Amino acid sequence: MELTCLYNKFNSSALPHLSLPSSKNPNPRFFSRKRNNLCLASTSDTLVTGSGKEVSSKKDAELGDLKSWMHKNGLPPCKVVLKERPSYDEKHRPIHYVAACEDLRAGDVAFSVPNSLVVTLERVLGNETVAELLTTNKLSELACLALYLMYEKKQGKKSFWYPYIRELDRQRGRGQLAVESPLLWSDDELAYLTGSPTKAEILERAEGIKREYNELDTVWFMAGSLFQQYPYDIPTEAFPFEIFKQAFVAVQSCVVHLQKVPLARRFALVPLGPPLLAYRSNCKAMLSAVAGAVELVVDRPYKAGEPIVVWCGPQPNSKLLINYGFVDDDNSYDRLVVEAALNTEDPQYQDKRLVVQRNGKLSVQAFPVYAGKEKEAVSDMLPYLRLGYVSDPSEMQSVLSSQGPVCPVSSCMERAVLDQLADYFKRRLAGYPTTLNEDESLLSDPNLNPKKRVATQLVRLEKKILHACLQATMDLIDQLPDHTVSPCPAPYAPLLK
Repeated sequence: MELTCLYNKFNSSALPHLSLPSSKNPNPRFFSRKRNNLCLASTSDTLVTGSGKEVSSKKDAELGDLKSWMHKNGLPPCKVVLKERPSYDEKHRPIHYVAACEDLRAGDVAFSVPNSLVVTLERVLGNETVAELLTTNKLSELACLALYLMYEKKQGKKSFWYPYIRELDRQRGRGQLAVESPLLWSDDELAYLTGSPTKAEILERAEGIKREYNELDTVWFMAGSLFQQYPYDIPTEAFPFEIFKQAFVAVQSCVVHLQKVPLARRFALVPLGPPLLAYRSNCKAMLSAVAGAVELVVDRPYKAGEPIVVWCGPQPNSKLLINYGFVDDDNSYDRLVVEAALNTEDPQYQDKRLVVQRNGKLSVQAFPVYAGKEKEAVSDMLPYLRLGYVSDPSEMQSVLSSQGPVCPVSSCMERAVLDQLADYFKRRLAGYPTTLNEDESLLSDPNLNPKKRVATQLVRLEKKILHACLQATMDLIDQLPDHTVSPCPAPYAPLLK
């Protein structure tokens, strides 16, 4: 859900900012429909004034702010205003955000953006091309939108969408917490995530973006009519990979996933939407497609001037960090994954595979561990792990003939299973270079680097889940009736990763 990183690396002389999908001849009726804004903010709140080393040009100031441009082109009167907060980096201009311009009640429509100001693949490519492109399984919607925006950015002020792209450039893919997605971090900055499975997810996502970049020319040839208006080279010759990566991450951070719409409209870029809106896990307000528009109905009361928040979907903190550059301490959807696999060298592997499939599991099974529900997760893993420890063929036949995930459990087997699980959680915790106490100490430093802060927030929450899992496992060990029993040998124990 971040498109602002297309800054200054295109051709700075030709590309003063970014540009959203602009048709060369936008519908003239939207230019003639000029509505008065009922809630204009003060100039200091809405106009880009510049700070540090970035100063808005007079020409940009003459164009007015994003919201004024939207009103000139069809945005009805609304109940929000653009305000700003300082950036952590003095070289960057302040962050803009959407705030209430009057007191709001739950259920109020904060704004309604007409479809003429919303960017979707339907608008970019047309229905007949979209299906063909998406069925190639080589290019995602985000890649297509990013490519379109890169070419639009080359149009500069000629683009109808120039004011929107200029705003996205200003945000620089930072979201409302002013931190870029770790997809754009340096290797040294990624080291903040050492021990976290999120680091591998980031590297895997980066490889995926690279693969999509290598397929960009496909869009050029398959949607030739779209790109006839651009007198530039084919994508991989016009844009280096790093530029595409920045554009992709920027789109990723601000794209909205609309519900109950055709495939070609499900991913949308909505002015006044993210990254100008802040995400929150415990919020239920969402941008929704209605007749001819995308609107936001707030789920809580707001005082005038308060920032508007929306729901980011049921995403764990690892996804929030990768997609939007933030971590939510109160995220009820936060989770880690424990992957268990039956040992393929086990002579009874096929029989065990049948048993787990019969009980809705796989031979390589991912067990989600949600924050606050660690005990339940550990209990859910135990039948699977116990099955891996069954070695006697007659016992295996008994399991095969039983209903449900029932295994004969001896004291030595249960101790072996729990010991393996405890060792696994200890091993994962040992993979982090810092302890929970050290993380708490780092986070108490008000001058901590923002990227290190958000990374530390993430690993701290991961460790809390792992500690809770370890504690739940140790509690089960303490409840064993005989602590003198040695764990059973298990030559074909399940694999945990």
